[in-house]
This record gives sequence, C-alpha cells and structure tokens, in this order.
Amino acid sequence: MTRNLSTTRATIPGDLFSLTRRRLLGGLLLAPLAGAVAAHAAEAPMNLTAEDRSDLERVATYLNAIHTFQARFEQLSSGGGQASGKIYLRRPGLLRVEYAPPVPVLLVADGFWVSYYDSQLDQLTQIPISQTPIWFLVQETIAFTPKITVTRIERSPGAIRLSMYQSEKPDAGSASLVFADEPLQLKQWTIRDSQGTEVHIALQDAVFGGQLSNNLFAAPQTRRMRNGGKD
Repeated sequence: MTRNLSTTRATIPGDLFSLTRRRLLGGLLLAPLAGAVAAHAAEAPMNLTAEDRSDLERVATYLNAIHTFQARFEQLSSGGGQASGKIYLRRPGLLRVEYAPPVPVLLVADGFWVSYYDSQLDQLTQIPISQTPIWFLVQETIAFTPKITVTRIERSPGAIRLSMYQSEKPDAGSASLVFADEPLQLKQWTIRDSQGTEVHIALQDAVFGGQLSNNLFAAPQTRRMRNGGKD
C-alpha cells in the first residue's frame, strides 16, 4: 500500500521519475516502488551453526543498545548512480535521510509511514515502513526470530556481514548489514530490491547516542500542503 500526495499527479510518472533515480534512491527505503516485473526468488534460509547463533545474538545485543545515531553517508547503486548526504536514526521507528544537492529528495520515517519527498517535482509518496527493507534497523526490539530469514553470514578478519529479509514479506527486498568486529560497529548496509538492484550505503563519521530533535522526523509536506491547500 502506498499513498501519493503529489500536487500534480496521482502516480509517479515514468518520464519524470527516471530509472536512474529510481535505482539510486528507491533501493534505500522504498524498494516496492520500483514495481518489479520479473522478481528475483528469495534466497533460502541458511542452516545456522552454534557460531552463527552466537554472532546473531551479539549483533542483536549491539543494535538494541543503539537508540540514536547520525552519520554522513555515501551511496552507490549497482547501476552506477552515486549520491551522498546525512542520515539520522532514532529507535523505534524514526529515520531521516537528507540527500545532498543536486539530488532533490528527502526521506523520513515517522514510526509508521516512510515519506519520500521530491522537492523538484513537489511530490510526496508514502509507504508503510513495514514494507521496506530498512524496517529491521528501526524496530523497537531487534531480534533474529522466525520473522527474519537469515540467508548468509560472512566473516573476514575484523568484519562480519549478515544478509536477511522479512520472512512474510520477501518482496519488500533484502538487507545486508556490515559491521566492524571486536568491537562491533555498524559500518554499512546494502539493500537489494525484488529486481535484483542493489544500493550500498557506507556510513562516515558516525556518532552513536545523543539527543535528536523530534523535528527531524516530522513528515515532509508539499508546497501546496504548506500553503493550506492553495497552489
């Protein structure tokens, strides 16, 4: 389910919302908006070893201790698109992604809806956060229950990578989280939508903890909405 509150059109127009922008931005939070024609089959769950379960417990404990963070990010899509900006997260449910110019996009999760605002088009689209891959990071309690299908755990010296998707909503896309290890620290994630498009987000200068204003997570409004419904 999506809600489109555009002041101009009822749906995202294909001629304006180009494939390049869709792949660059849609993969971060709004994978379902890509409108897959030939969806990739979800990966099978892995058989977890005792070491795997121990690492998942460590990751869950680490993530549950993070109530807020802010960071700069660099974004790269598998189609070659690049972008950067700032990201703010406050659990549960709150997220703000500000893209740096010339990308005219703001993404805000307010606890239920993810709002995608394109200031160039003055177009606002909303989708339930539960239908996005980033849902895992902003839930109130992070746990690797049967609701999460873990498909891969990869280890390398000083790093660990987990890949997963929502068991009941595989079409919402999958997420891979990359952590520095010993001690654990979230460094980046990759979102893969149902078409197989990947978007990589690398965090820079991350600050964990601290206060984040409620104003950061207010849903954006179109110019028409801000003008009381007047054009």
